[in-house]
Amino acid sequence: MRDQGDKRSGCKDGSARHSIIIHEMLQPARYRSILLCVAALACIAAASPSDVATLSAIYSHATDSAYSRHAILERDGTTYISSGDINMEWLRDSSAVLIAYIPDAASKPAVRSMIRGAIARQARYILIDPYANAFTEDYRVAERKFEVDSLLYPVQLAYRYWRDDHDGTIFTPQLRRAFALVLRVLRTEQHHGTRSNYRNGSLLGGDDGMPFSYTGMIWTGFRPSDDAAQYPYNIPQNMFAVVELQQLSSIERNAYHDERLAAEAWGLSVQVHDAIERYGVVFVPHYGRIYAYEIDGLGHANLMDDANVPSLLSAPYIGYLDVRDPIYQATRSFVLSPADPYFYRGKDAQGIGSEHTPRGYVWPLALIIEAMTSVDPAEKARVLGYLAASDTGNHVLHESFDPNDPKHYTRADFAWPNALFTELGDPVPAPERASNR
Repeated sequence: MRDQGDKRSGCKDGSARHSIIIHEMLQPARYRSILLCVAALACIAAASPSDVATLSAIYSHATDSAYSRHAILERDGTTYISSGDINMEWLRDSSAVLIAYIPDAASKPAVRSMIRGAIARQARYILIDPYANAFTEDYRVAERKFEVDSLLYPVQLAYRYWRDDHDGTIFTPQLRRAFALVLRVLRTEQHHGTRSNYRNGSLLGGDDGMPFSYTGMIWTGFRPSDDAAQYPYNIPQNMFAVVELQQLSSIERNAYHDERLAAEAWGLSVQVHDAIERYGVVFVPHYGRIYAYEIDGLGHANLMDDANVPSLLSAPYIGYLDVRDPIYQATRSFVLSPADPYFYRGKDAQGIGSEHTPRGYVWPLALIIEAMTSVDPAEKARVLGYLAASDTGNHVLHESFDPNDPKHYTRADFAWPNALFTELGDPVPAPERASNR
């Protein structure tokens, strides 16, 4: 561990630039302590003491994850956040990882610098190519898979940091241009068939993707898992858009004082919300009215969920609806059952997986979301037990694991689930709606 007095050490020589790895360790007095993280488990009679100890060790490891392995302060003043053992930065992953550190920003200058630098870097990424989802450390496009949520995660990070830390200096002219471009692209993709030039040979159905009809939702080529969408209106991504467009409206109105863009962002949010509720809800025998995962506007619906966030399971976590919403509860029952083709069971765990990983593998991301959005203490304890069972001894949460033999897993170093785990002690709030006034 680095000396606490050397808060920005560990210089790394590169061919293009000199980078500095941030190594400041979090103190035990962090806002969300290890005890808070496992409090829900410790207060349940059925909790295993060994599970509590394992989860505490996972949490202790996770709190330092972004600092020690994934965040690099670059010489241009920005922060590069790698996803882990794949040295690329996804807009989604980098934002999601840093959300967990916002509570520490007010008291820890290194955390504040890390987040501010990441926001500045994301603005530059978006301006380079708003259709790209991942970039390299030297600002080259690594993947050009258009995913609605990839453009929205930087809005979430900037809004949450501003809301909680009251630091308006992040709202630079460059970020203003980036967010205006985000809004323009989302509006274009709402009318993909008539306005968009985006094509990708990896889409199902070829360069143009699968057939579809206008709904008022925003078209996407790829899911949050980076896999090609079966149908181009992804309901979880559009749920996320409803929330983040309202937050973008607040940024435009209150930070940039741009009433025109504020009204446009708010109006697009309303249109997407209405389209979800009109086209995205289907009736399924034995479950009732549930949200589909994807639709095409032509009458077809894909009934499933994927572990990556936004997901149907995460709808309360992302702020779209209340956890007790009856359609959500029916949807939750469906996606956490064998009716969901990506729900898997094993002797050590059960939960939601993804097309992105081997069939039968469960994702810790989905298990954490299941625990966070559960209103049943017994379910929380059971799911946290699955997370404890996934620990192979190094106290790291992986991308996915075999629920019959957790020693078999994907991604030895995956930042996102470890960061999300540190949010486990926080209650899922009621749906937040940024003011449109």
